[in-house]
Amino acid sequence: MIKRTASPRAKPRRELASKLKVRKALKARKPGFVRQEGYRHVKLKKVWRRPKGRHSKLRLREKARGGLPGAGHGSPREVRGLNRLGFREVRVSTARELGALNPKEEMAVLAGSLGRMKREELLKLACERGIRVTNA
Repeated sequence: MIKRTASPRAKPRRELASKLKVRKALKARKPGFVRQEGYRHVKLKKVWRRPKGRHSKLRLREKARGGLPGAGHGSPREVRGLNRLGFREVRVSTARELGALNPKEEMAVLAGSLGRMKREELLKLACERGIRVTNA
């Protein structure tokens, strides 16, 4: 008789849930990193860009200029890349890709380029195999 062991990646849900709570608390405390001078120009997006100017006050880390991202702002390694429910989201566009998913660890995200018929077919397959779909 073969004894089954959990895969090294599989974590108990309870332990994962506590790490997800820690990540949520850390994200609440983390400052919103905004692009320098981003409020001035409409053409500049709100995406973080490192300040590189010679006289940049933000680069020199002066007070009241905003925060810079650093190593301390990360989330716990076990929950990095997981969604709020603790699943890894995987983009799926074929039945073969859907079949390769592990329903205990991964959720399917149906590709936006799918048509109605193929989308319905994949949803039916996912329902049969017990795979969660985020954008059903």
